[in-house]
Amino acid sequence: MVRGQGVHCSRGNTKLSRPSPPHPSANCVSPKGDKVLAPGGLVANPIDTLSLGLALMLGTAGLPHILMRFYTVPDAKAARTSVTWATLFIGFFYLMTFVLGFGAMTLVGPDAIRAIDKGGNMAAPLLAEALGGTPFLGFIAAVAFATILAVVAGLTLSGAAALSHDIWVNVVRRGHVSEGEQLRVARTATLVLGIVAILLGIAFKGQNVAFTVGLAFAIAASGNLPALVYSIFWRGFTTAGAVAAILVGTLSAVLLIYLSPTVQVDILKHAAPIFPLKNPGIISIPLGFLAGWLVSILSREREAEERFLEVERRVHLGAGD
Repeated sequence: MVRGQGVHCSRGNTKLSRPSPPHPSANCVSPKGDKVLAPGGLVANPIDTLSLGLALMLGTAGLPHILMRFYTVPDAKAARTSVTWATLFIGFFYLMTFVLGFGAMTLVGPDAIRAIDKGGNMAAPLLAEALGGTPFLGFIAAVAFATILAVVAGLTLSGAAALSHDIWVNVVRRGHVSEGEQLRVARTATLVLGIVAILLGIAFKGQNVAFTVGLAFAIAASGNLPALVYSIFWRGFTTAGAVAAILVGTLSAVLLIYLSPTVQVDILKHAAPIFPLKNPGIISIPLGFLAGWLVSILSREREAEERFLEVERRVHLGAGD
């Protein structure tokens, strides 16, 4: 029996004690299949794979609970330091997913993982149990719970702040609102967001969490990222352009997700989807950038250009650090 690189080959009664590559004529069977290092079957369409990759790469910069961290630093220097450390930790976590995935596939097995949850979301806890038993499983479960709680809290706070302060106070009431009313709106928004999140979680039960996170990243990359990039690098970007980029990017991403196979086939059990791609990023992200550019071209705003030049001077001269 020859064992090399996860391949088991039978050669009569001959036994070798050290791993060696199998002979082409040998009768070999790989327990993990010949496509173990090929792209996964979760997203088989190349265009869909590119769309998911764009969402994951660009969506991180547009996540609201990440952006709000800039408001917790005292100055620009601390913000740059915070971004550097956050980028390092996020990159390390992304690289660790490969190790965790292959480790769970080898030590636990796909069948055992799907037996617990058909979406494959229990791979990391099962890998922890296989490596360190119940104590390590409890530790990883506690870390996962704390991480989820922090993310949910950040998203809830950013959503409630946007609904109460940005929309209700500045858009609906035109700035004429008391602090008590603003607090009541924030509490109501928190409750509504929580209920919506619970309902969406029930609707997406059984779906792979990593893929559904990719959908959230697609919304962030489509709505928030165009406004963020334009406001940093383009002096002609206007307030109307920012509103258009956020609205068009967000609404197009949400609409295409609803029309995608994930919702139409997996959740609503329809025979065929209206939109063929599972991830809308490759369509909705350019739409957000296009809307922001087009509306800014059609609606010049002198005050926005003056503020951009002021911020640009501060960046180049280091003022405010």
